[in-house]
Amino acid sequence: MTRVGVSGAAGRMGKLVAETIAYATGFELAALYDPNAEGIEVAGLKVSATPEVMMDTDVVVEFTNPDVVMENLKRWHALQRHAVVGTSGFGDERLAELESFWEAGAGNCLVVPNFSIGAVVMMRLAEIAAPHFDAAEVIEMHHDRKADAPSGTATATASRIAKAAAQKREVESKELVDGARGADVDGVPVHAVRLPGLVAHQAVMLGGMGETLTIRHDTTDRQAFMPGVVLAVRKVGDLPLPVTVGLDPLLGL
Repeated sequence: MTRVGVSGAAGRMGKLVAETIAYATGFELAALYDPNAEGIEVAGLKVSATPEVMMDTDVVVEFTNPDVVMENLKRWHALQRHAVVGTSGFGDERLAELESFWEAGAGNCLVVPNFSIGAVVMMRLAEIAAPHFDAAEVIEMHHDRKADAPSGTATATASRIAKAAAQKREVESKELVDGARGADVDGVPVHAVRLPGLVAHQAVMLGGMGETLTIRHDTTDRQAFMPGVVLAVRKVGDLPLPVTVGLDPLLGL
């Protein structure tokens, strides 16, 4: 039986993760941590504002704010717990910082830009397609309460596209308004849309001579993330490296 703790347990995703773990086979929901919600009950368990509550766990699922995630991960590493991270904002610089202190022998850390199985497949398909087209752009669309922009999935997708194939075109359009062409992520334009009514959506548009290819994924309910969370919690302890990014190795992609 794997004892699981949830950090950020009072948030939308934290609550959903806690409820999922509480009913999943082979897991015990052992601890809930949220410094701003002590005493609130989630999935039949009281939330604690004390991080030491995680001492009684095997795996900590981290769904917090990008501003506090690194300090939390230092705590879980000091407690020698495995960590599964769903918090956004892990670019190359932050990953390098994580790898600098998360050493082998004190549990594994799995950073997941997107827990949706469909989104992971979408990113892999974009990576496969990129060498066969002249250019690509990423358009991501999320609800207007998302803490950051662009999303971790969008930046990860753009980086993977850039590594698979360099952009082969020069855009002649001049920006009349700053930002009209989106953000530059490793040479790939990324556009972020924030609107009420959206959950999580992303389209990758690839263009070549006389044709375009669009690879799109839509999440219409946060329940879509839960199979990936369960897979990550179940497999994080088996990973060969102390820090791993993405569900791809767990899915054989």
